[in-house]
Amino acid sequence: MTIPATAGIDALTDREKQTLRLIVRGHDVKSIATTLDLSVHTINERLREARRKLAVSSSREAARLLLAAEEDATPQNSADRQSGDDRAAQSVDPDTAPIVGVGTAQRRSRILIGAFVMTLMLGLLALTLLPATPQTPPPPPATLPTTPAPEAAKRFLLLVDAGRWDDSYRLFGVAFRKLNTAEVWAKVSDKVRTPLGTVQSRELIGEEYLPAPPYGYQVVKFRTRFTGKPEPTVETVTLDQEEQDWHVVGITIG
Repeated sequence: MTIPATAGIDALTDREKQTLRLIVRGHDVKSIATTLDLSVHTINERLREARRKLAVSSSREAARLLLAAEEDATPQNSADRQSGDDRAAQSVDPDTAPIVGVGTAQRRSRILIGAFVMTLMLGLLALTLLPATPQTPPPPPATLPTTPAPEAAKRFLLLVDAGRWDDSYRLFGVAFRKLNTAEVWAKVSDKVRTPLGTVQSRELIGEEYLPAPPYGYQVVKFRTRFTGKPEPTVETVTLDQEEQDWHVVGITIG
């Protein structure tokens, strides 16, 4: 990579990098906006700034430059990140959603479970599992899981509610488990989830298909009341299909 390109990479903000990682993953502007709960205008502004800093005319070219730069760097497990680091990043750019979805400009709080939120996972998996050259996604699987996605998501949340970290860890996808150990998941989950207390009620409020290679993701949302939190909150569980079952790739509470 040339010196100007390296300088351009260094000039990118975390949010611009986040957006470029989703481009590598196969998203377009609209699906990125949906994933990050932002406007298309905000996403276009991020991409415009990234192209300017990297001196390229294509957002996909900018994404490839970032991917190449991060592949050259020493790989870092997402377990090395602490939830406090994410909160610190929030103050850098308050007019847009933060890197991993912790809060918004409207002060809508989000508690990161194990620092493994959907958008972060999509970005990290793009950097660690996908080749630099975009590929045509394979056809959808012939057989869908026998258990509906909302039921699979609720099964996972019930294990988390009970503090059964090892059991809930087994419901994560293979790629997730390659990046994060059961010990790290247990440690950060106990630190972040336990203070919320027990569940008073949990209501399914929505299920959405998120288009992304290879087969897309199912995003399931619940409205939940915790004894340790006065207001109801939204739990979002993102699932990916592996063989004939759903596996968790991300979870947020907020």
